[in-house]
Amino acid sequence: MALKNVIGIDHAVIMVTDLDKAAENYRRLGFTVSPRGTHSAHMGTGNYTIMFDPDYMELLGVLAATEHNVPARAFLDKRGEGIERIAFTAVDSAAGAEEIRARGLTPIGPTDFERPVTLPNGTVSAAKFRTFMWPTAEAPGGVRIFACQHKTRETVWIPELMRHANAAKRIKQILIATPEPAQDAAHLGRLIDREPKAEPDGAMTVASGSDRADFVYLTLEQLGKRYPGVPLGGLAERGGAALVLVSGDLAATEKALGSAAVRSGPAVCVPPAKANGTLLAFVPADLKPIL
Repeated sequence: MALKNVIGIDHAVIMVTDLDKAAENYRRLGFTVSPRGTHSAHMGTGNYTIMFDPDYMELLGVLAATEHNVPARAFLDKRGEGIERIAFTAVDSAAGAEEIRARGLTPIGPTDFERPVTLPNGTVSAAKFRTFMWPTAEAPGGVRIFACQHKTRETVWIPELMRHANAAKRIKQILIATPEPAQDAAHLGRLIDREPKAEPDGAMTVASGSDRADFVYLTLEQLGKRYPGVPLGGLAERGGAALVLVSGDLAATEKALGSAAVRSGPAVCVPPAKANGTLLAFVPADLKPIL
């Protein structure tokens, strides 16, 4: 039985060492970046978001050491910048936490927090969330997962923030490098009650639910074969990750990315060294799956 209160990938969290510099870097790559947000004190973090439809990317930085952000700080110390965790959309975080508890897992949370949001008209409101996390040790491919219930969607999905010069529209896939794709895909499948499927190149895909982006587990070698000519320096053998983004106009994408762009087959890519430890691959909406 699939989880009833978890409905697919909501956003990808990219941990960064210098939050403001990371935001400026993503602006240079043609993304519209939200104003900086500061989370509730017990979180000890701040963020910038890059909004799509129906998902988004989050640049996350530690502002003050707290018990809650110990895993995030450990990630930065051990691996450096990059995708540290993936959020699912939670319909009801409290009910979702009980669903995984019933499967023998001890959830972290639910936890309520918020951050102030400056709206386009200059007024200040609040973005409010309730999240729960799978146990920290349950991190398929070295990437943690959690679920996020948006209590104020109107202060997160702001139309002015969803238009990007690089024509990014949404997340199509999240690729996670691992020496053991089958094992890690099976691990995620158990956590979210979904069956992994093998792809022709040996990668393993796990659908996240609904019409949302898929998880793909593959070796660094397989990732390199998917994007030949793109330097992968900085990606960990286990846990290095890429975001495949749907572009509405690849010519606009290439223009906005400027010197950071690397053409690779049908994709326009940004190497992880130029995107805070994350490989970005922009693809046309009608790109067919790997054959």
